[in-house]
Amino acid sequence: MRIRYLEIVTSEVDALCRQYAAIYGITFSEPVATLGGARTAELDDGGRIGIRGPLRETETPVVRPYVLVDDIEAAVKSAAEAGAEVAMPPMEIPEQGRFAIVLHGGIECGFWQE
Repeated sequence: MRIRYLEIVTSEVDALCRQYAAIYGITFSEPVATLGGARTAELDDGGRIGIRGPLRETETPVVRPYVLVDDIEAAVKSAAEAGAEVAMPPMEIPEQGRFAIVLHGGIECGFWQE
């Protein structure tokens, strides 16, 4: 299991980017439109972290891991069969890959296929 993308939603994007940069020695990009305006940083293991503000008034702060999968359709199907609610079915992000989000027991989990 490998985290491909770690998404953090917060109202304090710049402050959190500064904190993570200072602690972990990473450099954040300018906002990336195709990732909801997230400022991203590449990680040593090939993963990426993205910190962004809420996209709608009702979106609350969250830390959401996106696990790399070979077959996103199969991963979503398996999660649903195990009782997860599909919050976002597989969707293409131009030049990024495909993602999906499931909810299970109050926990948000994402899948990512390159």
